[in-house]
Amino acid sequence: MSKKKYLNEAIKLGGKELTVESGKVAKQADGSVVIRYGDTMLLVTAVSDTSPREGLNFFPLTVEYRESSYAAGRIPGNYFRREGRPNEKEVLTCRLIDRPVRPLFPAGYRNETQIVATVISADSDNDPD
Repeated sequence: MSKKKYLNEAIKLGGKELTVESGKVAKQADGSVVIRYGDTMLLVTAVSDTSPREGLNFFPLTVEYRESSYAAGRIPGNYFRREGRPNEKEVLTCRLIDRPVRPLFPAGYRNETQIVATVISADSDNDPD
């Protein structure tokens, strides 16, 4: 296993600092970044299978985006305290991630790939999506 290198880049955007850190968290993923803008923070990870799946004629890309209640400081009030299924905004955000990323993979790429974006913290000034 190769040693992953830590990268940290920051730029000023809209009067605030946008920071992208790679290689510090989620080390078992093939790639991961933590994105910070104000008090909003996201963890985005990507994992891909090492070999292509046989018999597929499409690219098996799965994108998941979750805005957990705890990220905004709310805890679900139901008995089990579970988040439930993704709401419409989360589904649309998954599509907004999927559509521009899909063409970046080479033609004929058939390895199962998953991209998971999780909102760790959200503030009222910066929409995480």
